[in-house]
Amino acid sequence: MKARPSVAALLLGVPLAAAVALTAAVAASGCRSTPAAGSALQQPPQDEVWLTPRQLQDAKVQVEPVEMRTVGNEIVASGKVAFDDRRVAHLFSPVTGRIRRILAEPGARVKKGAPLATIESPDVGNTSADLGKANADLVAAEHDLHRQKELYDAHAGSQRDYESAQDNHGKAKAEMERSRQKARLFGGASADAVTQEFTLRAPIDGEVIARNVNPGAEVQGQYGGGTAVELFTIGDLDQVWVFADIFEMDLARVRRGATVSLKAIAYPAEIFTGQVDWIAGALDPVSRTARIRCSIPNRNRELKPEMYATVSVAVAGPTVAALPRTAVLRIADQTAVFVETGAAPDGRLRFVRRIVAINEDQGTDYLPIVRGVTPGDRIVTTGATLLSGML
Repeated sequence: MKARPSVAALLLGVPLAAAVALTAAVAASGCRSTPAAGSALQQPPQDEVWLTPRQLQDAKVQVEPVEMRTVGNEIVASGKVAFDDRRVAHLFSPVTGRIRRILAEPGARVKKGAPLATIESPDVGNTSADLGKANADLVAAEHDLHRQKELYDAHAGSQRDYESAQDNHGKAKAEMERSRQKARLFGGASADAVTQEFTLRAPIDGEVIARNVNPGAEVQGQYGGGTAVELFTIGDLDQVWVFADIFEMDLARVRRGATVSLKAIAYPAEIFTGQVDWIAGALDPVSRTARIRCSIPNRNRELKPEMYATVSVAVAGPTVAALPRTAVLRIADQTAVFVETGAAPDGRLRFVRRIVAINEDQGTDYLPIVRGVTPGDRIVTTGATLLSGML
């Protein structure tokens, strides 16, 4: 009669083929049947399964010794998404004037140097006029210096006139440099002195995150003495920062480069991963926490600045005897594993189901052992559910 897999094995999600193979093999060898007269096979005691090496191989049962391992843990903190400062630019107008045209809309991808808006401003004409006047004054000062030097060398002019010409030339040269630098701040080639039009350009590659002005709006220049308003925000959201606060008692376990898992309220079923790249050098005096910064890849741009998130920082735990999570069985309110205890009287390998206590609050893939097994014990790490179904 064809062997049937146990109901327990099927309910616990064991592959049907493996369950059939092991059940048939055990049934054929008399693991749970009364041995025939003259047979060398014996029936195992309760909570034990005896199998031949061939049966283990067919069922793909794996056995590993319990070892001392450094178990992992995590620290959970609240966090907030922010721009990566190295990938964002906040643009203000350097000139005072009126917005004439908007050349980039929110959401647009722009390259460095791409025009964003044009501004009509008298500052452009004034800057160009200052530069031209400074250039003319410098030429006149150079001519006067050259003339006074010739007269002084020919003993036809006074030293006082010669030194005065040198001073005027120095002043004209300094004014020329000042005017040139001011023109450079206003954009150089981006400013048209004839139309008094200034073109605001993107300083980096990125996306137009925000636009805070419309055509016809009056804007205050950064160098005009008033309060300048941010006109555009250009940013690259392919990578973002997440800031979190770690309590003083947990700070010693956090390291730069530690793996971080992040969950956002907007995407409860998705986990974002990154790493810690900065830890504050001082605690907040009120909350007694230290701020950490995490770099999170955001290729689909799902994470937005100012979003709140839950941050889990992986930290190293103690080195203890630990067993793989895959070896653990749940039996009512108890936890058990299968331990290989050597050869049975009939030569088959003996596996005993043993109740253990583990610390599931610590560890990830490996769980610390409280009692039940010790380092060196050989436990079933793959196929324990299948063995449990044969009891």
